[in-house]
Amino acid sequence: MTQLAEENDIPSGLRASEVSKLPDVMNIQLEEDSTETIWLELLECLENSIDNFVEMRALEGNRIKQDLAVRLQKIAKNVDEISDLSTGLLEEYVVKLQERIKEVLKTDVVDETRLAQEIVIYADKSSIEEEITRLKSHIEQFEKLLESEEPCGKKLDFLVQEMNRETNTIGSKSGKLEITNLVIDLKTQIEDIREQIQNIE
Repeated sequence: MTQLAEENDIPSGLRASEVSKLPDVMNIQLEEDSTETIWLELLECLENSIDNFVEMRALEGNRIKQDLAVRLQKIAKNVDEISDLSTGLLEEYVVKLQERIKEVLKTDVVDETRLAQEIVIYADKSSIEEEITRLKSHIEQFEKLLESEEPCGKKLDFLVQEMNRETNTIGSKSGKLEITNLVIDLKTQIEDIREQIQNIE
């Protein structure tokens, strides 16, 4: 407005701002192609924003994937250790049961039929072979989903629930301290994974 007053020799007693208030003194007129120009400039900003967003998501996704892979390796290692420790549990139980029977009955004569029945009952109640097999299968499926290009958050969440269920069953069946400790580690890792996959679509 100052420039306009100078260019038009407006007297100093009259402010340019006062002139601007008069009707039809100033008109703002958009150029015909201004909408297209604005859109093109906006589009460039929008495309840059989307590119940055996609790049950030890809970077975050790769970090989550690496973290999950490391945790999954720890789980697989624990499952292998549990599997190794569970081998021979039945044989240990048979020896302990025989010794207990001899101690209680104070005789070396053991009813083999009754002993066999007890062993079958114990084996059925304490066997964790099926749970270990299913856990290993879940781990394998989890690894495949991590390599998938499709959204897999819900599937991973379901697998984690199944892994947790099998781990709980192993914990309830196990009578060996070493296995119980490994089950606690397993549950901790599974819970960490469960929290992490809440960030996955």
